[in-house]
Amino acid sequence: MLKDAPADVLKTAGCDEAGRGCLAGPVFAAAVILPPRFRHPLLDDSKKMKEADREEVRDFIKEKAICWAIGMVDHEEIDKINILKASFLAMHRAILQLTVKPEHLLIDGNRFTPFNGISHTCIIGGDAKFKAIAAASVLAKTARDTYMLELHQQFPQYGWDKNKAYATAAHREALHVHGQSPYHRKSFRLDYQTSLDF
Repeated sequence: MLKDAPADVLKTAGCDEAGRGCLAGPVFAAAVILPPRFRHPLLDDSKKMKEADREEVRDFIKEKAICWAIGMVDHEEIDKINILKASFLAMHRAILQLTVKPEHLLIDGNRFTPFNGISHTCIIGGDAKFKAIAAASVLAKTARDTYMLELHQQFPQYGWDKNKAYATAAHREALHVHGQSPYHRKSFRLDYQTSLDF
């Protein structure tokens, strides 16, 4: 069962990213401050949720949250600074946009670059443990999926409407046949010309 943020710390923001392991496109992150006793029966780690459920919960979060924001780092920036730093930067950009400054951050994962003097706690698998992180995972995932659907209209050959640029067999095969799009991350291992098994 998902837990509320620690009761002794007001204005706690949950943070999570989406798209870190993809071969193309940006990484998105969200930051969310939820009100006390926030609840939605479908809220969970976004990876475990059906697409329709994510969309329903996304709209509910946006309506009921104290505040929320989404940050993005595109594929070119990812290639310049690496995907780990890009994931942190996307979170920083989301946190910076919050209309209420959080007093503490709950970060999904085991590492984070401190931001703006705000204390933080890293939680492995946090999107399955805390409501605020789960909410951030839903917002980041749905925002990125929407973005990849738009890119799919330009590059339908990669099947981004289905794989969202993750390294599926179909995506790797499309790379083998069509080569890279302008949105593929050049710093990622894309040696599809010699092997599709990566």
